[in-house]
Amino acid sequence: MRFPIRNKKLMEPILYNPHFDMGKIQLHQLPNIGRKRNGTHIQFYMHDNPGGSNPSVVRVAGQPTNSTGSNMGAMFGFGSIYVIDNSLTATPDANSTLIGRAQGLYAMSSQGNEFSLLIILTYNFVSGIYNGSSFSIVGRNPVMNEVREMPIVGGTGVFRLVRGFALAKTHSMDQVTAAIGYNVTVIPYY
Repeated sequence: MRFPIRNKKLMEPILYNPHFDMGKIQLHQLPNIGRKRNGTHIQFYMHDNPGGSNPSVVRVAGQPTNSTGSNMGAMFGFGSIYVIDNSLTATPDANSTLIGRAQGLYAMSSQGNEFSLLIILTYNFVSGIYNGSSFSIVGRNPVMNEVREMPIVGGTGVFRLVRGFALAKTHSMDQVTAAIGYNVTVIPYY
């Protein structure tokens, strides 16, 4: 039995930002092996703040970091686990309209000369037509790549049982904070 939780208006793109530049990305077209499903495209920015008086990222476990280490894993504490509660906004400005929160865990998952995280995050929306809905990403985030692709594995509310992918690109970064642009495609289950 299917529950009609979707309508055509919810499948329209929102928060489109023509200045959101994901660079030259080529995605290969998959063969059509079933009925066509319309995807929803969402763009937003996540603000990561591991320092200062009100951090949104807190380290909760792991070995000490080694700023003089010979590889990225030693410098950032391979095996370290961080809990996050980052704001999501419609623009790169951290003071722009809050549309949601990204909550979950980062784990430093690379030992060699790369900076890679395992992320387990739920993106909760608190305004607009997606208010009260969320989707989750579980996967590898090779942070130093210009554009990172991560899988969407499910959701709640209007995103119930979705799947899809998120493309993330660091928009700006200083010594304490970072703004990461997300271009998300979710495909509903129906």
